[in-house]
Amino acid sequence: MKPYTTQSKQSKQSKNQESGNKGKSNKKKGKKKYRIRNWKEYNEALVNRWKIMFWITEDALRQWKERNKTGKRGKPKVFSDTAIEVALTLRAVFHLPLRQTEGFLVSVLERIGALVKAPDYSTLSIRSRSLSITIRVHPARKETLHLVVDSTGMKVYGEGEWKVRQHGWSKRRTWRKLHIGVDEKTGNIVLGEVTGNDTADCEMLEPLLAKLSEDTALKQVSADGAFDKRTCYETLSEQSVPRIAIPPQKNARIWQNGNKRADPLPRDENLRRIRQIGRSAWKRESGYHRRSIAETAMFRLKTIFTDKLRSLTFVNQRTELLIRLKALNRMTTLGMPKAYIVA
Repeated sequence: MKPYTTQSKQSKQSKNQESGNKGKSNKKKGKKKYRIRNWKEYNEALVNRWKIMFWITEDALRQWKERNKTGKRGKPKVFSDTAIEVALTLRAVFHLPLRQTEGFLVSVLERIGALVKAPDYSTLSIRSRSLSITIRVHPARKETLHLVVDSTGMKVYGEGEWKVRQHGWSKRRTWRKLHIGVDEKTGNIVLGEVTGNDTADCEMLEPLLAKLSEDTALKQVSADGAFDKRTCYETLSEQSVPRIAIPPQKNARIWQNGNKRADPLPRDENLRRIRQIGRSAWKRESGYHRRSIAETAMFRLKTIFTDKLRSLTFVNQRTELLIRLKALNRMTTLGMPKAYIVA
């Protein structure tokens, strides 16, 4: 055995310091710093998000009562879908249970002098089962989209993060999966759907794209490696998407040989390009990193509305999440930060 000396101890410390400093310098070198250039306007937008009259507009009050006469038997609807949606939106924005939502809405309508009644909590629960939600705030128009697709989990019930780290999780831990499609240019959520936690991401690409209007054309779709499936490429081929930014798996192989007369597959072209310039360079070249726009939207959604669901049934949970998406889109219409790189 070699004798223990102070010189060996000092040499080890110096090596550790050098390696640590090297890692820190590389980490700082790769990290970019941003600064917001429209902070005054964005700060005002953040304040206006929580004004009551931003959510209860005069137009909504004019459409508060149900006026459609369908001629069906039974008790007619007193409140329109607009009234139910406004009440459920207030519930989502201010994190209220149904009974507290009723009391809050009653006091607000009395304070502003509106000659309408607030729906009770049981009406809100029943009507939310069949409420149709259009999450897009701006009307659909003829446009070309770079769509980024991703999904996240929303907790129904179960342990918190601290309990899971200390003691693990139990079998009663249940989640719902929220699938979204985001416009890369504006950051608005244009597509959304809710499934159980046993549904794979690739299974929801076709149902999501089916929600697009006929006037909408896709110029690019970006998604993570979970969408590297034949069904996804077939769906995008039917939509005539010219550019697909889905990274193949690291052990991926060519699906179709180049000597065939058929048109080359977009996935094979991506794989060949990755072999030429490398995976990192391909991600920069293809604009794959813009997929982080979807992750930013999900982070914003969970920060404002939390990642927990209040409703107990799946139908009501779906309505609750779609209302959150629409409310988030309304918030972003007030103003978004415009950042630029400073270092």
